[in-house]
Amino acid sequence: MIEVIRGDITTLEVDALVNAANAALRGGGGVDGAIHRAAGPQLMAELMRYAGCRIGEAVITGGYELPARYVIHAVGPVWRGGEAGEAELLEEAYASAFRLAREQAGIRTVAFPAISTGVFGYPKRPAAEIAIRQMRTYERDFERIVACLFDDESATIYRELVGHRGGA
Repeated sequence: MIEVIRGDITTLEVDALVNAANAALRGGGGVDGAIHRAAGPQLMAELMRYAGCRIGEAVITGGYELPARYVIHAVGPVWRGGEAGEAELLEEAYASAFRLAREQAGIRTVAFPAISTGVFGYPKRPAAEIAIRQMRTYERDFERIVACLFDDESATIYRELVGHRGGA
């Protein structure tokens, strides 16, 4: 089941939440910064074991002070006009996150933000189409998949694509 909500991903009680990370894995703004602040300093300490993460890939860490047991840090592409393989890289970022979630014992519920649509500048509707397509591909592997959007525009787009109308 794919659920669309507008809210703060750091408050969700799910097994894993996905972070829209940067390739350095050292925190940042937007969702990434919010997750780092809510998880506490242990998250950064664990991420220091990594030299970084390639665009289109993901790594998994503990959730620390978050309600989620795990954080999957997926690195989406920066929008460069659509001719630099951005769609394929964004699709692979979602797929990598789903594969890590599926491989980790006990992850049955997972929440995603709109990867790459903030400071990375990916247009919201095309990014949402990729996200929903990937969610549908992996839907049978999980009890619950949440698209947690920070703004009304993104939530509306996702609801239209999933077929939901109205509140949540």
